[in-house]
Amino acid sequence: MINSNVSDEQIYKEAYKWLKHNFYGMRGSAVGMPEINTDNLDEKQVQLLAEMCILIDENDQKTGADSKKNCHLNSNIDKGLLHRAFSVFLFNSEDKLLLQQRSDAKITFPGCYTNTCCSHPLHTSSELEELEAIGVRRAASRRLEAELGIPMDQVPPEEMTYLTRIHYKAQSDGVWGEHEIDYILFMQKDIEVNPDPNEIKTHCYVTKEELKEMLKKAKNNELLITPWFSLIAETFLFQWWDNLQNLKQFMDHDKIHRM
Repeated sequence: MINSNVSDEQIYKEAYKWLKHNFYGMRGSAVGMPEINTDNLDEKQVQLLAEMCILIDENDQKTGADSKKNCHLNSNIDKGLLHRAFSVFLFNSEDKLLLQQRSDAKITFPGCYTNTCCSHPLHTSSELEELEAIGVRRAASRRLEAELGIPMDQVPPEEMTYLTRIHYKAQSDGVWGEHEIDYILFMQKDIEVNPDPNEIKTHCYVTKEELKEMLKKAKNNELLITPWFSLIAETFLFQWWDNLQNLKQFMDHDKIHRM
């Protein structure tokens, strides 16, 4: 019997509370995982944990699907669970790179500075499509709008340059981490930015010199930078940055760089 005196908002809150304590716990136990308490995490970010990521092997071959939650638990990562991801580097017409600082609500690496957008293609027909990494590029367009408020028609997949892939692993804390094969996507365009504060704390455009100064500060523990962005910046980024008008020479879709 439904109590007509209970508001829709109360019903939603109770349903959400059940979801957190039961659904996520059941998913964990279904793969032999202990229940993870998400009470202290941001509500919107917890909801996103139900998204289905693309599971892959070390050669980036699809092996199945699992929730964002399960893909980011260190206890699963330690057993080899690996998923597909992407990192977007968006430059304006002045050759400045758009950075974001991840919001404090983020479950992994909150408050860290990173490249323009970092996320995952989902296990859907459009984002599973692999020809010329079109599925990954579609996912990037979707997330650029979701995180930074950039209209999707300003960042269409066909205008993104897929350079190469990197494979890395990093712990965020004792519970959460990353283990990804990361598609590197470049784009140069002047766009409109209207970030979602639940995703992004701050954003800025930087020159090469300004980024190098940020990297120095990170080494001195004066600011936080995500491990994948740090790895890319210390290896490939500045050479690519010097050649924004001639990126084809760096395109390598056969090799996966292990970092």
